[in-house]
Amino acid sequence: MFANRFTATIDACVLAGVLRRNLILTLAQWEFFRVRWSDEILGETERAIAGLFAKKGDLNAAEKGAKARASMEKAFEDAMVSGYARYLPMCEGVDPGDAHVIAVALKTQAQVIVTDNLKHFPATLLEPLNLEAKSADAFIADTIALDIGRAVAAIHQMRQRLERPAMTASDLLVMMDANGLTTAVNILQPHEASL
Repeated sequence: MFANRFTATIDACVLAGVLRRNLILTLAQWEFFRVRWSDEILGETERAIAGLFAKKGDLNAAEKGAKARASMEKAFEDAMVSGYARYLPMCEGVDPGDAHVIAVALKTQAQVIVTDNLKHFPATLLEPLNLEAKSADAFIADTIALDIGRAVAAIHQMRQRLERPAMTASDLLVMMDANGLTTAVNILQPHEASL
């Protein structure tokens, strides 16, 4: 469906948070878009997830970060990108720690980089490369708007999988809003009964 023609490179800052990760990857599983990442992006993601658990005092933080990464790799076996180093020279002017994300996007001919670190991906650099950076909120909202019925069904299925804690549709919308996904919440609000 949509995934045949639209590719998104997902930055580690988006994948680290459980809610954003679940929403984005659920929509990717429903083939709204193709997701792409690299070993470097997933390494950053794994460390960030472990860091979040460590802040909560979890003694198994590193193990949980590794498990989350392994789950992502298993669910999206074709998402891993390698051989993107030759695109790094095209990323001059960007924070050196973020250049690899742009290089991955260029290698896979992605249309968008999904990141909540927009200041590190300036439009002045990305537009000549035929790329765009979008926040997780804007990207999720745009994806839902492609086919609201299918997106609501996908998010409903995701919500049903949540066990710790289980949550109602209203709880999910409140959590999304609290996590800064306000544009997506505004689109989903009229469909709460179906979520």
